[in-house]
Amino acid sequence: MKSNRLLQRFLRYVRVETTADADATGYPSSPGQLELGQLLLAELQALGLADAQQNQHGIVMATVPPTVGKATPTIALCAHLDTSPETSGANIKPQLIEGYAGGDITLPGDPTRVIRVIDNPELDSLKGRTLITTDGTTLLGADDKAGVAIIMETVTRLLEHPEIPHGPVRICFTCDEEVGRGVEKLELKEIGAAACYTLDGHGSSEIDVETFSADQAVVTVCGVNIHPSIAKGRMVNAVRVMADFIARMPRDRLSPETTEGREGFLHPYDIAGGVGEMRLKVLLRDFQAAKLTELANQLRQIASATMADHPGSQIDVRIERQYRNMDEGLQREPRAVAYAEKAIRKIGRTSKRTIVRGGTDGSRLTEMGLPTPNLSCGGHNPHSPLEWACLEEMTESVEWLLSLVEVWTQE
Repeated sequence: MKSNRLLQRFLRYVRVETTADADATGYPSSPGQLELGQLLLAELQALGLADAQQNQHGIVMATVPPTVGKATPTIALCAHLDTSPETSGANIKPQLIEGYAGGDITLPGDPTRVIRVIDNPELDSLKGRTLITTDGTTLLGADDKAGVAIIMETVTRLLEHPEIPHGPVRICFTCDEEVGRGVEKLELKEIGAAACYTLDGHGSSEIDVETFSADQAVVTVCGVNIHPSIAKGRMVNAVRVMADFIARMPRDRLSPETTEGREGFLHPYDIAGGVGEMRLKVLLRDFQAAKLTELANQLRQIASATMADHPGSQIDVRIERQYRNMDEGLQREPRAVAYAEKAIRKIGRTSKRTIVRGGTDGSRLTEMGLPTPNLSCGGHNPHSPLEWACLEEMTESVEWLLSLVEVWTQE
């Protein structure tokens, strides 16, 4: 019955459209994030958490009071409300597969989209379990509404079972994580914790202890626009210049399509403009922050070579800092990972330390001084219409958190 309650939470949350908008100037960048935050606030207040609040930026925070008399460290649990702008998050129609029998899963809203076992080998170990997929026309939103649902279910169980010993547990739901602004409006003193855990990870029983270091480049090409009828010798077409710039970027290496593990990349992912001006956004990613400088210099060299071949063009490469690998910060507070490992052993499972070829709110929080590893929450294929989640893996994450809050009292 508790798994069904968790499932209903998740289905309730994913139906609220919370797609982040990278071009918006406000925070949060979309109204649905405020709507979901208001829903969560009402649920937290109904559970009796007197300090629950949603601030002017849409961030929702609350505290589960301690059940032990001695002073114990405060820990925090964090998830984000927004979903990726890479795939539509509007009008999500979740599909429930109970007792998964194995094999490929054809999605009913678009039968050309199939969740294939060859691409998702973890499906072989999930036969008999309950899976939730999209209908193939949108993403699912398990990134990160699975994490939101897991935290909310954990809060509910802690309040239902005051016999579980734990110190203060801070709850934090952020906005706009998917566009790199998740903790932009958050100060560590508002959290007030010794360690934090983001529930934003893959599958089950994994602890992400490293993330990419990340910057973004905004490449602007300025051309000369004039009517095509009189363009000879005068027009400089920024579209052609940008096409040349992109063609000079590495394709057989240093791209997401050709790298894995600890290999970094340059990823052009958004382009707009016309003859007079073009703008391109490029992600710079590597586990070593120093290598981001090398990647930025490579873009500048490409810009110089492109301008040389297109007289009259101007190319500006502006680098924006995003986040850094959490590894160093976690080493300064080893309890954060060690206690997560101890907690999962207490419930008879083993964990795996992993690296994530991406970033989390924990990347920035750790950089700011709050050690924040990332824990599994049952999601798979994020940002995609092939996204899916496993209910039993989500339930396992709730059990892990219940053990974790207890472990922090045992110093």
